[in-house]
Amino acid sequence: MSVPRSPVAAAYARLAEVLPSFAVAEHAPGEALPDGGGWVAAAALAEGGPALDAFLTWDEAQVVRDYGQRARPDVIATFGLHRYAWPACLLITVPWFLHRRVPRLPVTHVAYDRSAPGLPLGRMAVRPAGFACLPDDPAAALPGARVVADEDALRAEVRAAVADHLAPLLAGFGPRMRRRDRALWGMATDELVEGLWYVAHLLGEGDGESERDRARRELELLLPGATRPYVGAAAFRELTGPDGESLPTRDRASCCMFYTLRPEDTCAACPRTCEADRVGKLVAQAG
Repeated sequence: MSVPRSPVAAAYARLAEVLPSFAVAEHAPGEALPDGGGWVAAAALAEGGPALDAFLTWDEAQVVRDYGQRARPDVIATFGLHRYAWPACLLITVPWFLHRRVPRLPVTHVAYDRSAPGLPLGRMAVRPAGFACLPDDPAAALPGARVVADEDALRAEVRAAVADHLAPLLAGFGPRMRRRDRALWGMATDELVEGLWYVAHLLGEGDGESERDRARRELELLLPGATRPYVGAAAFRELTGPDGESLPTRDRASCCMFYTLRPEDTCAACPRTCEADRVGKLVAQAG
């Protein structure tokens, strides 16, 4: 196998194919990330100051536009963090899932723009600060490679890379969200799991099993429980529908706060949704 120019370029290209509402631009070491216009540095969001104020005005305007009402400031901050963290986790989990490569992305190495036309999920500019891989990966010869012993060690790298990126952001958003450490990491756990599970569904069939089934298996190994700072396990389970059909779901570790806008329209995995309602929502989604 030839050695790739970038250890994550192919993964980001595949992500763009299946999720065209989101774009990733990779920058070389030492190259400046974009600034100005709609771009905001992740590090600036983590500071929790004027950059975060400006960032959250977008979420506040979106709620008024789409729902005709204002939301509480903590709800706005929760929406804002979700809209950043969900795609940010994919920057790490997708290269791991597809190619067994785990980039390190400190907040100083990521910028985000959600104002680009045609990209509802926005776009991110990244400058990886090295990556972890397995011994038999041709990319182990690239600068910045850190070779780890086995799959379990690589899973530890995924957990560490996501935590290193999100921890400063949780500190910046946390006071606005009126949530403390465990609740914040519960949200981080959900973003990590649900982003990859969703993208894997878009990837379709793999080698003998659907990519979504493989993602579920991989995420259960990644988050078996007791993997602090994450809260709980991947928490997948099966429910039975009215016709005996299997309904895959998971138990979220946090609440997205959407119920504050539409109490009657919670998501299927919401901690506030009773089992019977969850089955009904999953059946409707499957139909």
